[in-house]
Amino acid sequence: MPKMKTKSGAKKRFKITGTGKVKYQQSGKRHGMIKRSTKQIREHRGTAVLFKTDGDNIKKYWMPNG
Repeated sequence: MPKMKTKSGAKKRFKITGTGKVKYQQSGKRHGMIKRSTKQIREHRGTAVLFKTDGDNIKKYWMPNG
């Protein structure tokens, strides 16, 4: 049976922390900032952590070697 490979799109979008949680970059910050409120821009700053079940799916199917 061949090796399971990591999806190249997933390794660009997600990072796995030392405790096994999956971090991702917040969406909605590329363009169109004039439409968004300052509160929305501020809250989408930095990274966030996926819910546990979503993170488990990422680790199982997309990043088995992560």
